[in-house]
Amino acid sequence: MKLTLPQIRKFAVVISLVLLSFISGWVVNERNLGSGVIDTQLTTVERQLPQNREDVDFSLFWQVWDKVESDYFDKSKINKEQMVLGAIKGMVESLKDPYTVFLPPNEQKRTQEDLDGQFEGVGIEIGFKGSRLVVQSPLEGTPAYKAGIKAGDFIVGIKDVQKKLEVATAGMNLIDAVEAIRGTAGSKVTLIIVREGEEKPLEIEIERAKIDIASVKLTFENPSASSGQSSPDNSGQIAILRLLKFGGSTEDEWKRAIREVKGRKIKGMVLDLRNNPGGYLTAAVDIASEFLPRGVVVMQEDGTGKRKEFNANGRANLAEIPLVVLVNGGSASASEIVSGALKDYSRAKIVGVTTFGKGTIQEARPIGTSSGIHITTAKWLTPKGTWVHEVGLKPDVEVKDDPETEVDEQLQKAIQLLNE
Repeated sequence: MKLTLPQIRKFAVVISLVLLSFISGWVVNERNLGSGVIDTQLTTVERQLPQNREDVDFSLFWQVWDKVESDYFDKSKINKEQMVLGAIKGMVESLKDPYTVFLPPNEQKRTQEDLDGQFEGVGIEIGFKGSRLVVQSPLEGTPAYKAGIKAGDFIVGIKDVQKKLEVATAGMNLIDAVEAIRGTAGSKVTLIIVREGEEKPLEIEIERAKIDIASVKLTFENPSASSGQSSPDNSGQIAILRLLKFGGSTEDEWKRAIREVKGRKIKGMVLDLRNNPGGYLTAAVDIASEFLPRGVVVMQEDGTGKRKEFNANGRANLAEIPLVVLVNGGSASASEIVSGALKDYSRAKIVGVTTFGKGTIQEARPIGTSSGIHITTAKWLTPKGTWVHEVGLKPDVEVKDDPETEVDEQLQKAIQLLNE
């Protein structure tokens, strides 16, 4: 498909777990619900209707199936397994929920690799704002970050010469977007971007690379050192703990960082959740529990209004340390759970700009032996019952970061608050 400028403008007016192209911003419940009935080893198609599905008329489906089998001119392209998988994919897409997607085997495997933090791609997390594909966050040090991709950029088109691909993203789900953007290390993809403040769309070419993203980065700053007042035991230090995602390797990395923090006499901590697109719900509860000795961390509400509470688990290793949390437009889902809980309990000052606004929960459920589905099963609420979906979480102290300077205004404000 040729993407013209008028088309780009049209698509720009029509939402938004490393991309990696990754499926981003999901809050994922870890569950294994056993096998389903569809598998890629399918060799026959059974037309018998299940007893609990008598109210569904499948006659049109089978009429189309039979017409394709009998009349389509190139019989070599008729693949029954792919026809079934395509029908399933279309059924799930009819929900018009970009976070509920059917995952054939290759995509199921890729999703797990993303959560574990190892993959080949460009290094962005994507999600949706309304019906528009948007960059939740570029991961620091990745090709997308170096190419100038920013949180909040709307991706309206994707071009890849090697794949012979040139498509608009209107109507595209996350899986298809991931498939289009992702590729082998060394290959190139061009993203057509609509950015606030820019009159025309930007075409940004990115060379993909192998990416291995750590979950946790820990540094220390001594604000009083410049005035010559630093103490011999470094008790004036402030720990800056940056959490980049809530993935499979987060817990071990987090524990190592916390041991180092507790081995020092620090004055306070900055928990940096900027451009953190989320991940596992359980990991978010664990992180919040480090700062909250008790109470509800997050509430899960299903389609019937029934609520389930997730409480602080008793860790509370950092419950007494003065805390400031940094957030921005790339802080999504699990990041918002942690920030929302700390804000509701007045445990920390939240500094930065309004977060992404991803308030639904997806569960990763296996289908057959190698496929799967990520399905939206509930929404989540902060301890006070706030739903951040599509609106985001507002900080206590709003500070915008000036991209034209090398100064990190948001971090400076956090340190200032801890020194007051």
